[in-house]
Amino acid sequence: MLSISKNCHNEIIINKSKFITYLIKINNVESAKIELDKLKNMYGDATHHCYAYIIGNVKRFNDDGEPSGTAGIPILSVLESNNLNNLLCVVIRYFGGVKLGAGGLVRAYLKSVTTCLNEASIVELVEGIKVSIEFNYDQTNKIDYLLKDSLIIDKEFNEFTNYTFTLSNEEYSKIYNELKINTNKIKKIENILIES
Repeated sequence: MLSISKNCHNEIIINKSKFITYLIKINNVESAKIELDKLKNMYGDATHHCYAYIIGNVKRFNDDGEPSGTAGIPILSVLESNNLNNLLCVVIRYFGGVKLGAGGLVRAYLKSVTTCLNEASIVELVEGIKVSIEFNYDQTNKIDYLLKDSLIIDKEFNEFTNYTFTLSNEEYSKIYNELKINTNKIKKIENILIES
């Protein structure tokens, strides 16, 4: 599976209508809704906010007032045909006064998403895990060394030190025994897809 390394957007004009496309990295349905709401607020005067997203096996799309099947499904088809995941694509349309017809709309949405995707940097996704650990402060250097290849999301320093991080399943299985020896608690939070 693939995704994008960072969020991106572009803008194209087709028969006087403006199409603004956003590709946004997401990990869950809640973040998709939050990002969509942000764009609807930013472009509140737009005619349509059509979108599609894929998160794991969850796929959703919406035509947002365009004729049925002319926006959401074409957006989703581009994501699927490029084997993309953990991705929200929103195409914001400002109607320019020229009706495109059903076929023209499908082609316009396909072109808008494809053009934006061509500008994106693509990365491979692998199965991973989000983990939380608790350990004594004097183990910090050892834990930091063990987690040198992980993405540490959060660090808390109280009576004990707590880290939350992500690793590929393969990396996690390699360091699990060392983590077990050097920590007080290991808690798997969720299975996720991460960049390889």
